[in-house]
Amino acid sequence: MKYQTQKIALAYIVVALTLFAVQVLMGLLAGWVYVVPNTLSEILPFNIIRMLHTNSLIVWLITGFFGAAYFLIPEEAEREIYSPKLAYIQLAILVIGTAGVVVTYTFDLFHGNWLLGKEGREFLEQPVWVKVGIVVAALIFLFNVTMTVLAGKKTAITNILLLGLWGLALLFLFSFYNPGNLALDKQYWWYVVHLWVEGVWELIMASILAYLMLKLTGVDREIVEKWLYVIVAAALFSGILGTGHHYYWIGTPGYWQWLGSVFSALEVVPFFAMMAFAFVMVWKGRRDHPNKAALLWSLGCATLAFFGAGVWGFLHTLSWVNYYTHGTQITAAHGHLAFFGAYVSLNLAIFAYAMPILRGRDPYNQVLSMVSFWLMSGGMVFMTFALTFAGTVQTHLQRVMGMNYMEVQDQLSLFYWMRFGAGVAVVLGVFLYIYAIAVPRREVIEPGHKAEAPAE
Repeated sequence: MKYQTQKIALAYIVVALTLFAVQVLMGLLAGWVYVVPNTLSEILPFNIIRMLHTNSLIVWLITGFFGAAYFLIPEEAEREIYSPKLAYIQLAILVIGTAGVVVTYTFDLFHGNWLLGKEGREFLEQPVWVKVGIVVAALIFLFNVTMTVLAGKKTAITNILLLGLWGLALLFLFSFYNPGNLALDKQYWWYVVHLWVEGVWELIMASILAYLMLKLTGVDREIVEKWLYVIVAAALFSGILGTGHHYYWIGTPGYWQWLGSVFSALEVVPFFAMMAFAFVMVWKGRRDHPNKAALLWSLGCATLAFFGAGVWGFLHTLSWVNYYTHGTQITAAHGHLAFFGAYVSLNLAIFAYAMPILRGRDPYNQVLSMVSFWLMSGGMVFMTFALTFAGTVQTHLQRVMGMNYMEVQDQLSLFYWMRFGAGVAVVLGVFLYIYAIAVPRREVIEPGHKAEAPAE
């Protein structure tokens, strides 16, 4: 480890992985409720389980992004983080806010209170006081990393990472605007939800992936940066107006049917470019890096993101197709594989690379880490196909033949059992991964031999 303040990332990774475990357990419980509907219905209703599942996903991914930034920025800027104390204060605010959200959701506290109670907006249910805390934490973070970069070396990776992180913080401000008109509410609501995951988060993804390719393959920085600029340009060009695929059925003007369809179709391009980038970098690479697990996670991230966000997104993004498929299990299939491929795998890739360095050891338990990759990825791919078939049947029976919603759900029970089984595999993979990167492999060192320093 070149810079002492990179150790800040360790605390963020621990918090992120803890929330990751919570997220998948809540997801598994939600999957069980689909097949045994009355499970915990009086104690923990399904809507609360789903809120905990989706909110913990968002929070742990963002916490992981923060940790990744604190790890890679010192190396890229060639100087220590501006203020480690601010970094830990920021993490404390995030942890307190997360705990407050979990308690508020679980026990339905302060119902109807505008400041302390949860709001009724999907993914943005957080109480106002928590939203304020998130903004304060984001401002602390942005001040800290921006001051670090301004005082040090500027690279394409840090510039694009900062652009993405600033965009993440600024777009979240729309979560405070909650107009009474539902159509207007949804229009601005997507400014956060879509422009995060299909806009500025793609910039964060591209920059972290570029850093990993730089370190793991040894390809010249100039080549990596050229790819990075092309990917970012494609992501912004397609992603901003691609918001239109959420405007089809909320009361907006008819031109969004065409704008949304055209630009959403182009959203496949940056994800294909990221997949091509990762494999070309490995092909051109001159370095046989010892951390094979981190390389596998990086390649898996780019590949699954292309299929989950790109291909499965395109399957139902054209307005004349979306008219029938909107809100069915096809949406769930796309959402699960897209998030897992693009952002979950990205965080797990940077964690797999950073943890041995932060712990001062050689890459360890790599076989377990790679087994966890195949368990998680295989489970998620199987779940995606199960939900895709479920959504296809649902679309035909419900939207074409006009069957009752609950009658259709009965016809999908087999697919829901398949999803639950896939969820079990994913959860096992998650805990195997956490063990693999947290617990060092036992090594017998012969007398007179010294352990090698961790490769960076």
